[in-house]
Amino acid sequence: MSPLSRRGATVRFCGLLCSTLWFTSSPAHAQGNPGASGMPIKVAMVESLSGSFANAGEAVFRNIAWAVERVNERGGVALPASEGGTRRLQLLRYDSKGQNEEALSALRAAIDDGARIILQGNSSATAAVLIEAINKHNQRDPGRRVVFLNYSAVDPILTNEKCSFWHFRFDAHADMRMAALMEVMRENRALSRVYLIGQDYSFGQAVLREAREQLARQRPDVAIVGEELHPVGRIKDFAPYAVKIKASGAQAVVTGNWGNDLTLLVKAAREVGYEGTFYTFYGNALGAPAALGDAGVGKVVAVADWLPNLPTAASERFYQSFRERFPRPQDDYVHMRMQLLIEALAQALERAGSTDALAVARALEQAEVSLAGQRGRMRASDHQFQQQLVVGVMERLGSPGVRFDVEGSGYGFRVVRQIPAERAEMPTTCQMQRP
Repeated sequence: MSPLSRRGATVRFCGLLCSTLWFTSSPAHAQGNPGASGMPIKVAMVESLSGSFANAGEAVFRNIAWAVERVNERGGVALPASEGGTRRLQLLRYDSKGQNEEALSALRAAIDDGARIILQGNSSATAAVLIEAINKHNQRDPGRRVVFLNYSAVDPILTNEKCSFWHFRFDAHADMRMAALMEVMRENRALSRVYLIGQDYSFGQAVLREAREQLARQRPDVAIVGEELHPVGRIKDFAPYAVKIKASGAQAVVTGNWGNDLTLLVKAAREVGYEGTFYTFYGNALGAPAALGDAGVGKVVAVADWLPNLPTAASERFYQSFRERFPRPQDDYVHMRMQLLIEALAQALERAGSTDALAVARALEQAEVSLAGQRGRMRASDHQFQQQLVVGVMERLGSPGVRFDVEGSGYGFRVVRQIPAERAEMPTTCQMQRP
């Protein structure tokens, strides 16, 4: 199969936004702007853009596209004349269809199409497969080496035992997120019984494992009354799981579920009359607040790198600018870390003075960026980004601390805990092998 036909199988275009992005990133437009003289730098997003998690993939694309637009609007990336001078970023998208083999095919197509920066995140299993493939590719084909920037795959193993010089994670890993949730759980002295449920793959297993370990250390008085792993993206009716949760007498559920697997779970819990608290990694988006409605008020806790109701003027301006760019309520899914990822990439390209993957990776190890009051730095020892984490509780729009709701649902998240980067940081077991 030719590179062109592979691209036809893996790229899914996206209407107005994608057309706008291709126009602002095109060589012809760049040449018409005195601030951008060289060919665009191709950045390839490999993600599920169809199937059970298409909504999550499209939501990520909006974030990355907006961040790329911001770089291009200020003129692009300043490189030496030998590297084409000032160049814009061009965001390409490849549909992995939620399958690892499709992700590998998309990776090959992206490399053939000239991309040397690969983005992915929605699945730690896919991230692990891509890391292995990129390691091998970069060793066998040094003239076409690529760098992998990960915005959401949070299995701790990816920056520990499976750490790679070519992989950089911009999200807090599962153990860091669990520790942040545990700070809030520790204060709930009425809590005595919890139920653990997650998706049956590396990330979901890591979340449950860390929940057990941290509860044993920090809340030994809390009993785990149920523990379950379910197939990823294949359950359409979570009612049987919700019934078991309710019957267990659990006062709280701890879950790393994301996308439709979270939305359908919380909806089923509401429908069977479960009244406990949900401690979640991703309960603040993609339909979960609307699915719970009033039943979730004060009972859904979410951890994130940033939340829209963070009480600072810079954060408020940042969020309002996103809403202006994407005014439809259903498009309200914004993550600061994805913005910082693109800022770090632009910084690294300029610091390296080159698009060569080795030079860019070395520059990324030194990345330190800030946006709208949120700061982050890349830890060179394992390529785990270090940034503050926040924990929020779901409340009605307009209640104290909730100026902004989620996806037009009428519910938002009040920030109850801010955890500085130095406290969120955790040790690593990575033994980095550098070229």
